[in-house]
Amino acid sequence: MLSLKLPRLFSINQVPKVFHEDSIIFGYRHPRSSAADCVLSLFQMTNETVNIWTHFLPTWYFLWNLLALSYTLDFWNESYTWPLLVFMLSSCIYPFTSSCAHTFSSMSTRARHICFFFDYGALSIYSLGSAIVYGAYVMPEKWIDGSFHGYFVPMAVFNTVVSTALSCYSRLGFPFVRYNHEVMERFPELDQPKLCKLLRVLAFAYPYLFDNIPLFYRLFLCSGSGCTHNETLSLHYQHVTLAFLTSFLYATHLPERLAPGCFDYIGHSHQLFHICAIIGTYFQMEAILADMRSRHAWLTAQATLPSFMGTLGAVSMALSINLIIIALFSLALYWPNHSPKMKRQQAFERENQD
Repeated sequence: MLSLKLPRLFSINQVPKVFHEDSIIFGYRHPRSSAADCVLSLFQMTNETVNIWTHFLPTWYFLWNLLALSYTLDFWNESYTWPLLVFMLSSCIYPFTSSCAHTFSSMSTRARHICFFFDYGALSIYSLGSAIVYGAYVMPEKWIDGSFHGYFVPMAVFNTVVSTALSCYSRLGFPFVRYNHEVMERFPELDQPKLCKLLRVLAFAYPYLFDNIPLFYRLFLCSGSGCTHNETLSLHYQHVTLAFLTSFLYATHLPERLAPGCFDYIGHSHQLFHICAIIGTYFQMEAILADMRSRHAWLTAQATLPSFMGTLGAVSMALSINLIIIALFSLALYWPNHSPKMKRQQAFERENQD
């Protein structure tokens, strides 16, 4: 009879510091797992299993929604639908990238950094997709074709690049930093974890807050005519509530911080953060679709239609720059093999390989 041997799991004291998760004690995978071991761990209860599935399964739901919309909307010829296409693509990309990052992040120290570089880049592209679709369908009537509306997407592209660069920096520091005439590897995440966590929260909070300026104005500040108060506001409120809950869970590491070791496999903050993010994206998608349909006649008659460069072109540009940023930070991991810090980490991993 065939038997399947699942990979061995480790405690926090048996893996390098770079793999440590705040208040998570058990359930770590081997720090030098093979790709096959990483895939096998999908069917084993580790401290990453729920993280992976809570983003992998929703990817296919969002993709199914995109395919269903492609049968009812003319994405190819109708420019009014291009912002929605950009948003739906970004909503498929970010959970899929996240699930892949969590799956293969235990292959090595370098692999972990690179996986999450891509994860951060995908999140920033999702942020840009949200900005583009908000600029097209959510912007209050009184702001349409104004100065802020005109600069909204270019600023969102800039924010996307800054977000990716800052979040990657929070893991690695500046690539190719010279010290004593040698290229040294710096890992600020290990030396100043709280500061790096703050930088990462800032890297994603700032673009989110900027992207949602039109929505926040509609929800909380605008009154009278031109505010676009309609039936979609309840959906927007649900999305905003879940977005802030997502940020709270990511920043606080609750509930595992209150009882270290009790939520290692199920119920820790990163799992709850994933679930809230996905549900929030669902409500965001429903609200955007409702705004797009209910405001179609007014927007096509009164507003400038979305352009290629303001939608697909903007995302393509941001994606290209993000890939360059990720490549630079990834290359920095392989540049100084003689780095004392990297040598110590590699030696620690070899000692614990068996």
